[in-house]
Amino acid sequence: MASQDWFDKDFYKTLGVSKDVSEADLKKTYRKLARKYHPDSNAGDAAAEAKFKEISEAYSVLSDKEQRAEYDQIRAMGAGGARFTAPGSAGNGGFDDVFSAFGRGRGGQQGDFDDIFAMFNQGGGSFGSGRFGQPSGGYRGFGGPQKGADVTARTTLSFATAVQGETVTLQGEDGRPLKVKIPAGVKDGQKIRLRGRGRPSPDGGENGDIVVQVAVKPHPVFTRDGLNLRVTVPITFTEAALGATIEVPTLGGDPVKLKVAAGTPSGRVLRVKGRGVTTSKGTGDLLAEVQVAVPSHLDDAAREALERFRAAEPAENPRTELLAKARA
Repeated sequence: MASQDWFDKDFYKTLGVSKDVSEADLKKTYRKLARKYHPDSNAGDAAAEAKFKEISEAYSVLSDKEQRAEYDQIRAMGAGGARFTAPGSAGNGGFDDVFSAFGRGRGGQQGDFDDIFAMFNQGGGSFGSGRFGQPSGGYRGFGGPQKGADVTARTTLSFATAVQGETVTLQGEDGRPLKVKIPAGVKDGQKIRLRGRGRPSPDGGENGDIVVQVAVKPHPVFTRDGLNLRVTVPITFTEAALGATIEVPTLGGDPVKLKVAAGTPSGRVLRVKGRGVTTSKGTGDLLAEVQVAVPSHLDDAAREALERFRAAEPAENPRTELLAKARA
């Protein structure tokens, strides 16, 4: 970084802290600001990305004791009017003020030059290519501490656990048990992120996350339809034709009674309000699709009764409309 930049940038003001801020308070403030302005949380926001770059740059200097001390020295000289200006220019501080700050009592200007070059470039070379000019990692080379690595875990849940939610215990990478709260309504293939519980940062930044990928076992009766639960319920021909009150199962509860109207066709969906999946987004319903069950075995009396019914039923072909649509 060029010398003039150090004079003109107030890293304490950028982070909103005092010059005597402690290391702990500095880190706490930086983490709060980094979470607020991180590009991952502000996609497409150029102003937030620029702010994140500024606070990361400020923290990368102030969190390092040596860099912070040298920065404070430079800022102190800047407050007194010293700048890297040509000799004889306005202000008359020029190089003499800077050299005197680093070489009082040293007896020679060669020592002064060595101190300045060592501070900005660790032994010579162009400004900005040394310790102050190099990023210390961080997001996209912006500088600042890097976030720790994420840890991936997998778990398989029963259908009921996924719908109702539960705290489960997994085995961590180190072999120790890890408690994970599964939110109600988690879906098969969904990922749950546990922030700050992953690997530590290599340079004092935030911990990584634990990312748990969830697999959900299918249920023998119920399926998911968003926040709704679906179930297929068989009914007899007479129940469908004449109407009836039937019992319908619920997930994790007692069956509910549901009225089937006379003349209900196979495939009609009946709704039970509020018996679906409950999440922070709302509560779904239980959708019961009725299917007319055809008996596979008939005794003589039942067969005779059906024969009489066939003779008495209206002479209508239920496939007439289907065939007409197909021809059209």
